[in-house]
Amino acid sequence: MSILVSTGLVDSVVRYCCLCMVMFYNHVMFAMQENIEQRYTIKFCVKLKKSATDTFASLTEAYGDAALSRTMVFKWHKVFKEGQENVEGDPRSGRPISSTNDQNVEVVQVVMTKDRRLSVGMIAEEAGLDKNAVHRILTDHLHMRKICAKLVPKNACGAKSEPVGNLSRFAGKT
Repeated sequence: MSILVSTGLVDSVVRYCCLCMVMFYNHVMFAMQENIEQRYTIKFCVKLKKSATDTFASLTEAYGDAALSRTMVFKWHKVFKEGQENVEGDPRSGRPISSTNDQNVEVVQVVMTKDRRLSVGMIAEEAGLDKNAVHRILTDHLHMRKICAKLVPKNACGAKSEPVGNLSRFAGKT
């Protein structure tokens, strides 16, 4: 490890990873801005009383492979034709992105402390949550991991323990 640090390889890898993250973020932001730009174009075409097919042809000519799909063009064309002025999408209903709030962490902790031998699926069923959310709560928030069918704190795994083959404590005792 000291060879890697002394040669500066670690710094190079860290810089490369940061650069990749920045490039990915910029790519995503550019794609989102381009979608908004295309929605404005669709809105403009609706005001010019162009058909959805003509609008799609114009977008494909202007943006090439980066153009919105035919389905999306027709959807936005219909929305703008019905009178919507906002080019941003409507807020979506449904399940929240993350169900790992403080209340759910507390529920999982209570269920888990009753019986540490419960599986993630059993805890999820009892708590009324998704298995992935329960697993995320157990590992990230409660810092637990599964050892021999029992959930234990992660730091308990690093406790002092003797190797299995060490039987010196039994030597001379019969």
